[in-house]
Formats: sequence, C-alpha cells, structure tokens
Amino acid sequence: MTEPRLVLASASPRRQELLSLLGIPFLVDPPDIDESLPERSPNVPAVARSLARRKALTVAERHPGAVVLAGDTVVALKGRLLGKPASPAEAEAMLRALMGREHRVVTAVAVAQGRRAWAGHASTRVRLRPFDDSELRAYAESGAAFDKAGAYAIQDEEFRPVLAYSGCYCNVVGLPVALAAALLVEAGVPVEVQTEQLPADCPSCPLWRKAPGLLCPAARR
Repeated sequence: MTEPRLVLASASPRRQELLSLLGIPFLVDPPDIDESLPERSPNVPAVARSLARRKALTVAERHPGAVVLAGDTVVALKGRLLGKPASPAEAEAMLRALMGREHRVVTAVAVAQGRRAWAGHASTRVRLRPFDDSELRAYAESGAAFDKAGAYAIQDEEFRPVLAYSGCYCNVVGLPVALAAALLVEAGVPVEVQTEQLPADCPSCPLWRKAPGLLCPAARR
C-alpha cells in the first residue's frame, strides 16, 4: 500500500473533521508523548508550538517521506495554563475559573517532514457565559469535558458555554484551518480549500491573509 502523503498526528475527532475540509486524504497516527503543561508561562504560544513540533517530529520518524501535521491547544487565563481535565472535579474547577472572564485559546500547528518542521499559532479571545451550580456539575460529571482544553467546546450545541469570542473560531475548536493550509503549502503540499464547507465566518477570518490564493475563487468573500 502506498504511504499517504499527509499524516495527522492527533486522535482528536475535531481536528480530523477540520483537516478533512482541505480535501486532502490523510492517515491518522496519534503520537505517544507526554503532553503535560507547566502551570504558568509568560509565553503561551511558545509552549504550544514546542509541544506541537514534538508531536509532529515524533510521528514523522514513523512515516519517512510523508508530511505530518500536529496541533496543540492551550487555554490561558492570566498566565495560568489549562489543558485537558483529568476528572469531573478538575473540569468543574476549570469552568468556574473561566466563566464570565476573558481568556485566550492558543492553538499551535506544526508540519514536519523528516527532521524539518514548520510551525505557527493562532490566538482567540473567548468569554464563557455564567453557569449555575447544577448544570456545571452535570456537565462536568458527563465526561464530555475530558478531551477538551479548558474543559469546554465552543461548538457544543447543548451546553453552549461561549458567550462571545474574537478571532478564529476554528482555532478554538482545535485547528485553525487557514494556518494549517498555509503551513502545508509551505511544506510542498498543494491545497485548494472548498470554502462552502467551512463554518460561515471562516472565509472572512484574517488568518486567510497569510494564505493567499488557497480559497476557491467561487467561494471567496
């Protein structure tokens, strides 16, 4: 069997869904590395980019000749870094800390081929709505928060945690599509995005300015 040219180094169904919007066949091969975060950092993007690069380079060793894409999402509240909660109590504590307060969601994307790597990041400002005790506890105990940085998903239509955001929507979901496309092109992977499949406000995202010519002409806005 021919090795796919693109490998996604992530088990995240959200990253798989977003990457599929680029119309490029890919193989999924999650890395097996320590993803723990420092409790605090003055440079959140550097932390996320370092981890994304390690993921991409680790998986690239297993796929000679292939291009590997990896991502890492970090939620930052005044220098405090929030990853994925490990328990209902931790999920509840994260959401209590975040609700009603503006925070940053930073997703780093790294693309690797062999020992060479390209990386970038996107940052979105998010504010969560207030939660009452009962709904917060029920959500935390449901287990839905365990695979999500900051313990929430902006696209959750039932819980609807986000009150407002400024920046890239896909970045908060887990993969800034415009940035991923630009990095893939830099690595030599041809990309032409079918924008009618993207979230409604995605084609007007400022990140596409860093990836000129990738949007299909009929769908440009």
